[in-house]
Amino acid sequence: MITALEHLETFRDKIRLLTLKELHHLGFGHYGGSLSIVEVLAVLYGEVLRIDPQNPRWEGRDYFILSKGHGGPAYYAALCLKGFFPEEMLYTLNQNGTRLPSHPDRNLTPGVDMTTGSLGQGISAAVGVALSHKLSGMDNYTYTIVGDGELNEGQCWEAFQFAAHHKLNRLVVFVDDNKKQLDGPTKEIIDPLDFVQKFEAFGFFTLKVDGSSIQEILQAIKLGKEQADKPVAIILDTIKGQGVPYLEEKADNHHLRPDAKDEEAIMEAIDRLERQVRRVGE
Repeated sequence: MITALEHLETFRDKIRLLTLKELHHLGFGHYGGSLSIVEVLAVLYGEVLRIDPQNPRWEGRDYFILSKGHGGPAYYAALCLKGFFPEEMLYTLNQNGTRLPSHPDRNLTPGVDMTTGSLGQGISAAVGVALSHKLSGMDNYTYTIVGDGELNEGQCWEAFQFAAHHKLNRLVVFVDDNKKQLDGPTKEIIDPLDFVQKFEAFGFFTLKVDGSSIQEILQAIKLGKEQADKPVAIILDTIKGQGVPYLEEKADNHHLRPDAKDEEAIMEAIDRLERQVRRVGE
């Protein structure tokens, strides 16, 4: 008998597998920042979110907004596995006429609640959605993922200050602290200092967890939902390229056009994940 945790671990593996397959099929893309959010997506779409794939615009749903829009490939994999669209659609990623553009578009992709990509704007939109629900007396939760590099943007901190002031306790912000951005390590570009201290100073209930641990992410969400008057920030201690050791160790893993060596490692990771998923299904 498979346990709830084992079910989520398998769901995680499937998201990671499809993320790799769609990027490999395309031939290039945002490997690093897609792979580092796989676990949190597995928790949200496998356990937490109140959604209906048959009715993507259901008013009673929880909202999810991927502010770091370049993580779209992993997001699409999760939506596919939940039944929002068939797997074949994944292999049209970022191609002419696709419904799966490089960054999420709510007008194209079933299950996408907000168009994102220009960094900093997604979190602002998420705060607006959370405020709308509060003013309307609705009990929807709004979940959003921001990148650590994205937090260079000033409007993110304006949004956080606004959220705390309005006591948006049904807003849950995940920070993908994978310690790299497009041009290199975040500490070398603009040192973010201590995210926990910063979010606490901005009025958030804040926790830091191992971003590769499904159990820790679940527990953090549970604790966050117990807050009566504060928005929630969960800092995910992650690694760019998470779950694929070769990509974790690769310095330039933000956006990758794989060479022959990269291709070999990616295919090995795909084969390994396919075997893991098959074993669970046997």
